[in-house]
Amino acid sequence: MASKESMELRGVIARNQRWDLIIGTIGLLATAVGVLILMLLFVDLVIDGWQRLNPDFFLNFPSRRPEEAGILSAWVGSALVMIVTAFTAVPLGVAAAIYLEEYAPKNWITELIEINVTNLAAVPSIIYGLLALGLFVYILGFGHSILTAGLTLGLMILPIIIVATREALRAIPVAIREAAYALGATRWQVVSDHLIPYASGGIYTGVIIGLSRAIGETAPVITIGALTFIAFLPPIPFSGDPPAGPFDWLFSPFTVLPIQMFNWLSRPQSAFHVNAAATGIVIIVATLAMNGIAIWLRSRIRAKLKW
Repeated sequence: MASKESMELRGVIARNQRWDLIIGTIGLLATAVGVLILMLLFVDLVIDGWQRLNPDFFLNFPSRRPEEAGILSAWVGSALVMIVTAFTAVPLGVAAAIYLEEYAPKNWITELIEINVTNLAAVPSIIYGLLALGLFVYILGFGHSILTAGLTLGLMILPIIIVATREALRAIPVAIREAAYALGATRWQVVSDHLIPYASGGIYTGVIIGLSRAIGETAPVITIGALTFIAFLPPIPFSGDPPAGPFDWLFSPFTVLPIQMFNWLSRPQSAFHVNAAATGIVIIVATLAMNGIAIWLRSRIRAKLKW
């Protein structure tokens, strides 16, 4: 009787192992197909646009002549918008996550907020653009400016940063908190001296991944009125006659790399399509670089942690 039960148990284990192998193989094949398609598309993009990747392409303004056109105003606009986005989303996102995870009482209001934060991470980006158009452009009067774009993208990546920060805080063993409280530490001392340093790898990862998503967004930036052709840069603080103020650049018209790429793709001349391919290379390389930095930071910080 025992031998029969043992054989049945071995049969169940063998079937489960086969299913594990099948599911693992399907997942590996799906991942390989996705990576292969991405690599093929990127290689095709490089073949089309690599000849335009020279210093003039990065230092020239857009032009009606494709061979003289560049992305100076676009990459400067993207950089400034990302600065505003980071200064908006990172402090708010990390602070909100710390409050929800460590301070907020566990009741139905907190649960409702948590559900909404999670759902907002999946809202289409065009919705944030429409929200920003009504709130920042018309109600608050910020206009079609760098400030409006940065605030819009900051709102868009805010749920991503909140979720990533909360997951990083949850990954810290409860014993760390209990040991600190046992030694008489206040809640803020536990958060500032223990939880944030230990969770910094996950926080950095969430922030950089959120910014790498924002740098490639087009729909919300088009909605708030980004220019498709701009041949000047935002004013440099304390320059010009009369001198520009320290924050005048925040209210300057702008364009970004995805908008510039979209503009060139809409042109009938094939030479502009080559410029668009080169711009696509720049966007992809910037995104991959940011994700690579996030992975490197996470592994480096985790290697230094000693529980």
